[in-house]
Amino acid sequence: MIDPLLADSGLGDAEDDDFDAIEEPDSLLPDHRYLDRELSWLAFNRRVLELAEDPTLPELERANFLAIFASNLDEFFMVRVAGLKRRILTGLAVPTNVGRAPTDVLADISADAHALQLRHADVWTTQVKPALADSGIEITEWDDLTEPERESLGDYFQAQVFPVLMPLAVDPAHPFPYISGLSLNLAIRIRNARTGRQEFARLKVPPMLPRFVAVPGGGEILRFIRLEELIANHLGDLFPGMEVLDHHAFRLTRNEDVEVEEDESENLIQALEAELLKRRFGPPIRLEITDDMDEVTLELLLKELDITDQEVYRLPGPLDLRGLFDLSRIDRPDLRYPPHVPTTAVAFQPGDSNERPDMFKSIGKADVLVHHPYESFATSVQAFLEQAARDPHVLAIKQTLYRTSGDSPIVQALIDAAEAGKQVLALVEVKARFDEANNIVWARKLEKAGVHVVYGLVGLKTHCKLALVIREEDGVLRHYSHVGTGNYNPKTSRIYEDFGLFTADPQVGRDLTRLFNELSGYAIEKKFKRLLVAPLHLRRGLLRLIDKERANAEKGKPSHIRIKVNSMVDEQIIDALYRASQAGVQVDVWVRGICSLRVDLPGVSDNITVRSILGRYLEHSRIFAFENDGDPQVYIGSADMMHRNLDRRVEALVRVTDEAHVQELTTLFDRAMDDGTNSWHLEADGVWTRHTEDAHGNPLTDLQDETMVQIQRRRRKRSVR
Repeated sequence: MIDPLLADSGLGDAEDDDFDAIEEPDSLLPDHRYLDRELSWLAFNRRVLELAEDPTLPELERANFLAIFASNLDEFFMVRVAGLKRRILTGLAVPTNVGRAPTDVLADISADAHALQLRHADVWTTQVKPALADSGIEITEWDDLTEPERESLGDYFQAQVFPVLMPLAVDPAHPFPYISGLSLNLAIRIRNARTGRQEFARLKVPPMLPRFVAVPGGGEILRFIRLEELIANHLGDLFPGMEVLDHHAFRLTRNEDVEVEEDESENLIQALEAELLKRRFGPPIRLEITDDMDEVTLELLLKELDITDQEVYRLPGPLDLRGLFDLSRIDRPDLRYPPHVPTTAVAFQPGDSNERPDMFKSIGKADVLVHHPYESFATSVQAFLEQAARDPHVLAIKQTLYRTSGDSPIVQALIDAAEAGKQVLALVEVKARFDEANNIVWARKLEKAGVHVVYGLVGLKTHCKLALVIREEDGVLRHYSHVGTGNYNPKTSRIYEDFGLFTADPQVGRDLTRLFNELSGYAIEKKFKRLLVAPLHLRRGLLRLIDKERANAEKGKPSHIRIKVNSMVDEQIIDALYRASQAGVQVDVWVRGICSLRVDLPGVSDNITVRSILGRYLEHSRIFAFENDGDPQVYIGSADMMHRNLDRRVEALVRVTDEAHVQELTTLFDRAMDDGTNSWHLEADGVWTRHTEDAHGNPLTDLQDETMVQIQRRRRKRSVR
């Protein structure tokens, strides 16, 4: 399963995202004005790896970043590399966003990915593993155990591991077994003691068991051994009467992207379920092996898996460092980030009577902007929907669901509302990558409860984060709306940085009503007042706003563009930013992941600054702020600057109108761009350089820590009044 931190990794849809024909180029701009998006993504994952290399971070957090890097890279191969290869094989290998042949890009990816994986393995072996040992957590080898420890682990193996192992022989009577994607395996060569014949067997390391097994009797020092190491030292129990000659770990990555022809499928759910079954059997695209694997075993794997030498990654140390996620169960808070406890947004804090706050009363007074995870999701979004479910004056609830948690209180609130007799509409995006199966389960559960479940528009993913509550007040229907930048997922809301706007503005309510009608029925709405909606209007709306800043700069009026996104790839948006820069507009871009925008084009990008911030929270919010001659226009929403978001998804940005909220967003942005903030700076040739200290060696400000402190102080300031 893909780690939740990958939910919006910016990898895109491998078949079509950013393989589309690029719009007619601007002849006044240089030809080579974009960075390769695939290599830019690898540069993003390199920044994740640099966090694991940072000795100032707590040891278990460094291990976690190693696991995130590994999980990210898996998805990159399963989606982007797989898509490139499929395009080549089908003869649809159109040039990439920088005009290069996919075969050339694949060669560059292979070189970069090989280097990164070797660096990743080295960071674990030479830096993080020793640092953990110094802090009392040892990952040990079998040879380093005492005889009593081996006996105790042998008992554990016989009781907990041996019964679930399934060794598969390969001989004339047993064909080479199917190797599932991302599984960790042992390739074993054995010899029949009677005949002297050598045989091959494959053993899958059970994924449901803990990857790190505690060594009994460790005292104050916690000691663990890897599960595959434990199994490898008990192979004799699996092959009695045979001589175990050799064993090596290997791991296969397969193409796990899903394609569904919606217009040809009468039942989207059934079609998607069929494709999910096919996913398990996608073609191989990467083979990871330990660096001590012998040529005989490797040749057998290459032949049976039909994989090329370029797709083989020979690595030192343990494979599949996603297993380091398992270390999170260790109770050592001193080896983690200091706890941040989310506060309740000031507007939603209970009054003097300490009663449960009335969400509708608070939102009715003024718009409320919440900033997760610094401000609690449970006491804002979740409380809003739970109150709506039980409020007898609420007549209807409409909501989009892109990704949510397995035990989602959001889904339960919708079910409770439907069972209470309210009209409930849930737009479930079942095509959210790697969450398809979960979303199918929730869609069916919602339908059984009487919720009206729809799946959006054919050919488009519904990615916008919207909730609308219709409430009767004194005989009049009032709209209460929520527009967010992140998913309605209580679990990821604790680690994703996102904004959400609550408003009772009737104009936003009418906009959302029209948009939901379009998504659930046949209405084609072209007019929204406070929203920018993709795929029809969002790109054009942003281009108009960017061009207005350019025009203001040319007239000597105040101008400034601030854009915070996960990915900046779209050529039309980038070209518009270049033109604004040429006119003298200061363009600040805050990007987490992919960035195809260059900052090293003289006369073109002179006024463009690009920063990236990675840390304990996943920067996920999207902000679009335009100076507008002193009357700032600021939007938040769900859209990244990618083809898929602007052309093939339903996305929504909402304009933030409250002056205090506008100030909060622009101030946060300016702190992120400040040279005194710990961040990565994009430089010439797409190189990202991390800045952690000032000229005197003092640590730069951690934006996320500072934001938490400021929001906590805001709460205390109010409570004193």
